[in-house]
Order: sequence, then structure tokens, then C-alpha cells
Amino acid sequence: MAKKDLVVGGLVAAPGTKVTGFLPVPGTDVQLPVTLVNGAKDGPRLSVTGGIHGAEYPGIEAAIRLAAKLDPADVSGTVVVVHICNPPAFHARTVYINPQDGKNLNRVFPGNPDGTSSERIAHTLFSNVMKGSDAYIDLHGGDMIEDLIPFSIVPGVGEESYLAKCRDLANAYGISYVAPSRTAGGNGTTGAASDAGIPCMLAESGAVGQLDEPSVQLHLRGLERVLKLLKMVDPSFKLSTLGEPGEITWLTQFNWTRSEWTGLFYSFVKVGATVKEGQVVGEVRDYFGKLMATIKAPVGGVILFMVSSPATSPTSPMFAIG
Repeated sequence: MAKKDLVVGGLVAAPGTKVTGFLPVPGTDVQLPVTLVNGAKDGPRLSVTGGIHGAEYPGIEAAIRLAAKLDPADVSGTVVVVHICNPPAFHARTVYINPQDGKNLNRVFPGNPDGTSSERIAHTLFSNVMKGSDAYIDLHGGDMIEDLIPFSIVPGVGEESYLAKCRDLANAYGISYVAPSRTAGGNGTTGAASDAGIPCMLAESGAVGQLDEPSVQLHLRGLERVLKLLKMVDPSFKLSTLGEPGEITWLTQFNWTRSEWTGLFYSFVKVGATVKEGQVVGEVRDYFGKLMATIKAPVGGVILFMVSSPATSPTSPMFAIG
């Protein structure tokens, strides 16, 4: 049987070709930059997204370099790369949200074709890019107020045979810490993918809205190793300058602490620190410096994420422990 064309929206890549272009989001003025790589040989379909959050630059840069590096003559299967999934947020330099509707794109999947801008973007991505994939990788990288150490997230609830495939992706990606999502499904990228039975993972590398080469290289090494895991490229294929990854720590929880107060949050610990349950990790003060709350670690573990800005308000994230 002859190998089929790779079709995403109005873009078509014949077998053995690479096509770049834009995937329009119906009902909006948003155009998503996409690269289609239709390998010369048969194989699985890998989908990769960058820029779900517009100021997480290492993931965006890694997506751009992956798309540029891949030669369809050397690829078995197909690769779909969306370089920037949230152009409105990217150009406005907003934290978390799409300025067109004030929503966090990673909270509205699988989207709504008749919804707001973010909901329509999510629907376009899910129905055109993620759906039908054999593996899906979502690249993130520490938004402008997020200090973090690199970690990956995989689905934590589901059939064991499915979860094993997700763990295989994270193991290949090689980031030192891997945390499970807390519930089945959800309204993020990997939640929608897991609901559809697509093996997936989310990779975080980078911090505080900076584009730094070590964080990009960590993503590139992960993508290189996933392509090799899926037998989509030759073992000699190189995308990163990094050597082999070290030991991976598999975490049992991914525990977020959010604010209940309006004021200023002062952290007493740094990302990467190991804390004990009940340990004081910070405090919240009001605008006049009066103590409002002492913040304790709800569980013991490693600080994976910490806000780098003192501004806090109810429901705002403060830190996460793995």
C-alpha cells in the first residue's frame, strides 16, 4: 500500500516531503505556525507543540529547531510540529493567558469550535494535530513568574498498558524528575490526550521567561531520544549537544499550593530544595508589611516550582512539590 499524504488543515505533505505553513483557527484571526514532516518510510505519528503559554521560550525554540532539523528522507513515519500554539500571548508577552479572552489555553482542552479564542485554538490543535497521534509531546519552559527545575508530567491515572507507554516517553526524554498528573483526564493538553488514549507527556525546561541554551538543549535531547524510542530516526541522529541523561527520580505526587490571600508572598526556599511536611517555606504579608499567613509545606518532597514574583492573590499558584 502506498504511503499517504499527511494532511493538517489546508496543509498537505506528500510522502518524503516537508511542508511549512499556517494552520488557521476558524472564527479568529489566529494563525498557528506548523511544520509537517512526512517521512519517506512508514512509521508512527508524533505530534509536538510549543508555546501553549506564549512566554515559555525554550520549548518554542526547541520546536522550531526540531522542525528545521528533520529531513523527511531520514524519517520513518510522520511528525507534526506546532511552533507557537498561542500567538496572541506570545506577541503580547502575557503570563499564562491569551489576551484575546483572558483564558489559560492549557485549561480549555479539548476546546470548543464555537467558543472563545482559546477554546477555538484548543479545538483546532486537538482535532488537527493531536488526534490520531501515536505519541504527543507538549513543550513548556517556565513562564515569566515561574522559577522551576526541569521536570516532566505524565498521566497518573488510567490503564496500566497506556500509562506504561507514557512512562516510556518520559524515561526516554530523560529529565531528572517525573511527576504524575493528579487525576484522570482534565482540561490541559495531556489530559485531553489521555482521554483520547494518546501516549503523552509534558516537559518543563527553562525558567522566568528566559530563552537560555541549556534549557533548549534539554528539550532537544529529549525529542531526539523520543524519536529514537519510536524508531522514527536512525540511532546516529543528533539534535542536541548533550550527553546521556542521568538517573530519573519518579515522583508519586505533584502537589500544588495556591494562595488564599491578596498581598505579597515571600519564599524562604529555592526551587530544587528538599522540604519536610509542615516545614515553613514562606509567608504572606499585606501591603503594609503585616504578617497575614505563615506558609507550610503540605507534603514532603522537592520544590519543583516557585513563583518568582511576590504579588499574590486568591487562587494564584505559589509553589509545587513533587
